[in-house]
Amino acid sequence: MVARLIDEEPEQAYGYSRVALRLASRVAAVREAAGFAAYATQRYSEALAEFRAARRMTGSVELWPVMADCERGMGRPERALAMAGEAEVQKLDKAGQVEMRLVAAGARRDMGQVDAAIVTLQSPELASNAVQPWTARLRYAYADALLAADREPEAREWFAKAVEADKDGSTDASDRLAELDGVEFVDALVDENDTDTGSGKSTGAHEEAEEADEADAPEAPHAASEDDKDDVQEDDEQDEHDDVQGDDVQGDDVQGDDVQGDDEQGDDEQDEDDDAQDDGDKA
Repeated sequence: MVARLIDEEPEQAYGYSRVALRLASRVAAVREAAGFAAYATQRYSEALAEFRAARRMTGSVELWPVMADCERGMGRPERALAMAGEAEVQKLDKAGQVEMRLVAAGARRDMGQVDAAIVTLQSPELASNAVQPWTARLRYAYADALLAADREPEAREWFAKAVEADKDGSTDASDRLAELDGVEFVDALVDENDTDTGSGKSTGAHEEAEEADEADAPEAPHAASEDDKDDVQEDDEQDEHDDVQGDDVQGDDVQGDDVQGDDEQGDDEQDEDDDAQDDGDKA
């Protein structure tokens, strides 16, 4: 799991390595894996301790170059140079010796000795036309040292050679070469997509704002049409007519009541006359 995650998720790989250490700290492979996980997360002191433990368990010297690079990471380039001169280097295979040369050159540059770093990298492996797993990194380091020494034409030549050997893109030699040539790469497709996405978001937000304003705005009263005005006028005239007719009816009722009252008064007077006449006859 550590080896699978160390390139893409180094922190997660480091976490797994700590768990493995608690379970099997006496296994050399576990200590070595823990060392590389710590190294990938720039925990150089911890990585050096794990590498030393693994070396004691196995007696192998193959971790010597990375142990020296841990010394560089802790700010001790002089110790890395001292390790480059130890007898263990002679026991390394070709790949290990090239790696040790890279570490030693890096230590020289850490100490401000750029010209010494260039000399350290000059070797039969650098001059060989054969492409080995370490070729691209060796040529890249040499080109970078030349550029640091203000030897730009030579640096450009070696960056180009590094590009030729770097089939899997382990370095950024192609970008460095383009930079020296004044070439700037622009991903037009990504820029266009970003622009469209940005404008789309802006338009969508604007439309949403307009819809919200329309929803919140009170509904405006409708202006009265001519037909509505005519209807209102007709209703008013009808109401006036009904009021007048009601007044007439009420007047008739009053008049009728008055007539009826007169009739009743006449009847009362007639009754009184009849009563008086009856009284006269009796007398």
